[in-house]
Amino acid sequence: MISAKSISKTFDNKKVLDNVSVEIGEGEVISIVGPSGAGKTTLLHILSTLDSADDNESFELILNKIKVQDLNEKEISNFRNTQIGFIFQFHELLPEFTALENICIPGMIRGDKINEIETRAEELLKLLNLSKIKDQKPSELSGGEQQRVAVARALINEPKIIFADEPSGNLDSKSAENLHDLFFELRKKLNITIVIVTHNKELADMADRKLNLVDGKWFN
Repeated sequence: MISAKSISKTFDNKKVLDNVSVEIGEGEVISIVGPSGAGKTTLLHILSTLDSADDNESFELILNKIKVQDLNEKEISNFRNTQIGFIFQFHELLPEFTALENICIPGMIRGDKINEIETRAEELLKLLNLSKIKDQKPSELSGGEQQRVAVARALINEPKIIFADEPSGNLDSKSAENLHDLFFELRKKLNITIVIVTHNKELADMADRKLNLVDGKWFN
């Protein structure tokens, strides 16, 4: 599902990632842990096509059997929208839109028919126990509800892979626990691959594998 080889990244002459490789199978839940500044978010951004690695003849990134480095910018953008879902620490919901409307946005960007998008959104709202708040705006929702709406938005285009960057870092302990359980329910129901960067020990330990990144390299 994910095959990455020889990822390096340099910022201001400092090597943030140093020849990192990783293989992640279909349906796996992987946690990436390590101290602040270890390169975790940078790695996540490169794996998810939000950023590019340093030029390197050995570099290779394959997502869902697609060799990403062979795609042009427009093709990568389309691939990202159709194959990948993103969940961040801060939900990034648009305040002027309702929960339902926020969930629908990626489908609208893809150009799907409105009635088809709304049908999928309603199904996700039901799956995530959010049906009662679909017409409410983010300011009217709890932190846990906002993050579940963000999860639904990540799922609306039926991606094969979800990348999550500190998804429970802004939640209270109970909401965080509920979100953690939700990831594994989604894996079971939808067979999606989930890659999570987290400082939360409980979430990291729940994953199928925990990968430890230190100073831009894997640490065993």
